[in-house]
Amino acid sequence: MTQVSAAEITPQNAANVLLEVNNIEVIYDHVILVLKGVSLTVPQGGVVALLGANGAGKSTTLKSISNLLRAERGEVTKGSIKFKGEEVQAMTTNDLVKRGVVQVMEGRHCFPHLSVEENLLTGAYTRRDGGGAMRSDLEMVYNYFPRLRERRKSLAGYISGGEQQMCAIGRAMMARPTTVLLDEPSMGLAPQLVEEIFEIVRSLNQEQRVSFLLAEQNTNMALKYADYGYILENGRVVMDGNAKALAENEDVKEFYLGIASGERKSFRDVKFYRRRKRWL
Repeated sequence: MTQVSAAEITPQNAANVLLEVNNIEVIYDHVILVLKGVSLTVPQGGVVALLGANGAGKSTTLKSISNLLRAERGEVTKGSIKFKGEEVQAMTTNDLVKRGVVQVMEGRHCFPHLSVEENLLTGAYTRRDGGGAMRSDLEMVYNYFPRLRERRKSLAGYISGGEQQMCAIGRAMMARPTTVLLDEPSMGLAPQLVEEIFEIVRSLNQEQRVSFLLAEQNTNMALKYADYGYILENGRVVMDGNAKALAENEDVKEFYLGIASGERKSFRDVKFYRRRKRWL
């Protein structure tokens, strides 16, 4: 199958759309409207960034897709979510994992009292293809994350935040996913380590043919590695486009990166810009 970026999706090549979110609304506790008509697509083999400030609705969008909302008293009340052309709202998270959709939660959420290797193996709990295949995939994960090989016998609760993030992504890869929903991978990590993790994500995308929907506040880093991006504001998609075009867009640069005409602005100026931004 020919792989295309999200920017190239047309009715003629719609078969390349792996994940399609169409005009969904999400309500928590039957009263709090969080997402308001969000639509996005993730193509086969693509890396799509979901950008926005804290509270914009990025994590809720990912949980809507993975069907983890119910645990937080949330519900998709309008719209549809399709994976490989099949509506998935009624499926359990376990069913989605078997079909190839795996979420890496914000904050990593490793099992602290299990070793790194035991954490990785929990990612394969839905598989029924034998120990040999699992050992082969475990070796694959260690090749992408050599630090995890070194710490394989260490308790996950005692390794660094960056190593825990690697462990969480490696655990997702053990499920043999088609699509990974990656929530805030840069949170709490040093810039050098963030770049290392993004480089590994790109390698997994290119070499293992895994598509990524990436929710991230670090706009600059996300657009550097993504093919396409969507910007959320207050539960709505306010802008989308090719990642390179978004990174060069003056509105995005000024509001999200604090840069205007090549110069970094003060925080007070950026706050003022928020009140006058032109896309709402």
